[in-house]
Amino acid sequence: MSVLDKVLSLRPGNVVARVGPGSRVPLLDPRELLAALESTPMALPCLPVLSKGSLPGLLGAARAEDSVLGLSCPHPLADRGAPERFVRAVHAAAQEAEHTRPLFLQAGPLRVTSTDADVLDALQDGIFRVVDAGFALVSLDLSRLTSYEAVEAVNALVGPLKERELSLEVSPPQLSSGGLVDACATLLEGLAQWQVPLRFLRVSDAQLGEGELDVDLLRQVVETAAAKGVSVSVAESSTGPARGLSSYVAVGVRKVDRGGPFGPLALRAWPPEVREAVVARAQAAGMPAGELLSVLEEGLPPLSSSARETLEALSFAEATEALVALGAHRSSSVAMAFLAKPGGDLG
Repeated sequence: MSVLDKVLSLRPGNVVARVGPGSRVPLLDPRELLAALESTPMALPCLPVLSKGSLPGLLGAARAEDSVLGLSCPHPLADRGAPERFVRAVHAAAQEAEHTRPLFLQAGPLRVTSTDADVLDALQDGIFRVVDAGFALVSLDLSRLTSYEAVEAVNALVGPLKERELSLEVSPPQLSSGGLVDACATLLEGLAQWQVPLRFLRVSDAQLGEGELDVDLLRQVVETAAAKGVSVSVAESSTGPARGLSSYVAVGVRKVDRGGPFGPLALRAWPPEVREAVVARAQAAGMPAGELLSVLEEGLPPLSSSARETLEALSFAEATEALVALGAHRSSSVAMAFLAKPGGDLG
């Protein structure tokens, strides 16, 4: 059995059910990658797919750097078919490129706005659809809830992930007078008491200091999460150079969602009249235009060949810079060697 065959055997059941047992694309749960790269000074890169045209560039960067890669669908519940379309597009692009580096797919973050039964029932239905589509990581945004509400909501929503032993990521709830660290500690303690399996605690770069990173604050968050066996991820919204991402790695962050530059990059692929319409709708909806693009793309005019080529090239360049800054160069070979050896199978 080849190294790739051994790694393919670790794919979650929901992935195999979606892409078929004959697929050669190693779509994994990030838990395997965390364990395989535990002693490697790097953070798992997770990049948003805001336009399907960027996929060849994102995947190409991972091959060029021999890197593991996460791809996120920011709004998988935009309509009932969105999760399946996203996974199908990623898988098709990976198959076409014969991509054999480990990938993981993240849904969300999904915003949890209330603990009302109707809201939670609708969200759980959405999470079932996301799981059936083949996502191995679901991220929940709890920032609009109190600590008590956040624990209640996660406990009500986590069923589909617990059943399949898939990964969960949550953000801290509303901050109290104790600040970020206290909010994280309270949430983690509450989830531990309910035995909710948690893979990542997600904080945003905006919570870690204005302008300059508050390294001490981030280190406290990392230590607080580590005490509960949880890894920290950072949502990085800056559109500036990626080299600053290495600071997260140095503090012990295990995953970075590099979203900042990809929205403007994807939006520029469309002609001015399309961009203006998307921006206007985004402003009315109170969300970034690049993120809204991912929801509207299938209803927009198709990109020209030259625009697709430019989008692919720019996505490749931006992704490569992020992978290098996160220490992900050669992480694919390291992870696959670990996962293929006896004892590397985490089940």
